[in-house]
Amino acid sequence: MHDYEVSGRLASFADVLAGELLKTWNSAPGAWTSTHHTSAHKDDLAALTERIWDMNLVAERLAQRPLRQAAVLTRQDGAQLVVLDRNDALGGFLIAALAPRDLPDKAYRGVREPDGIAVSDDPFLSAALVTDDLLGRFEIALAEVRHNATHPSFTSAPTRASHAETVILTWQPDGSLATARVSDSAASVLVAHGFVDDEQTGGYRLSGDDTAVQARAVRDSGRQLEALGITTTLQHPTARPAATAPAAVATRSRAQSARTR
Repeated sequence: MHDYEVSGRLASFADVLAGELLKTWNSAPGAWTSTHHTSAHKDDLAALTERIWDMNLVAERLAQRPLRQAAVLTRQDGAQLVVLDRNDALGGFLIAALAPRDLPDKAYRGVREPDGIAVSDDPFLSAALVTDDLLGRFEIALAEVRHNATHPSFTSAPTRASHAETVILTWQPDGSLATARVSDSAASVLVAHGFVDDEQTGGYRLSGDDTAVQARAVRDSGRQLEALGITTTLQHPTARPAATAPAAVATRSRAQSARTR
């Protein structure tokens, strides 16, 4: 197959996928657009490679084969995904999140990467997989790094004078999020967004069975709590071992580290 055929196949897939994502992720803020990057734009491809937010399947692919083309899907609020050729016997494509360009490296410390996924060449089925899997994890990771960027002193400051309360959402082994006891005002917001009373701990818990629903609940409850002067933060349990890289390693350079292993 000639390069222009491969290039056209990727671009066409990404165009259709962008339109389908608006339908499947119907609560997201705005439509998706697709931009195609080829080997004629080497600087753009290099910049994209550094921003791919993955330490798993996509990082492995980049370690084996330099990026020659990609399609970037951009949502109206600025969130971005990248689509790559899988380039193996299975065919299809790889889709990963792109780390935001406007956040400092330290905001990514300790945040779990929303690793990418492999999909077939059917953009309609792929849109459902992206919505049910990748986008939910992406939204949660975005909420974490944006919180870190706007509250850089949270981890070192035991109290926050500017806010009456901080609701801490802690990841659980089953993928759910749990809180300790919170005020009645915070509790009413959490319950309204799907959190349930945890009788064993006295706190509240949000199921992780549907990551898209979970992501929306975190985003929407966080906004409502912020309006009440209550901050939220997401964290892993303190005893949780490091996942794939030291927390101090900046996420934007992780793909590069993977390529040079």
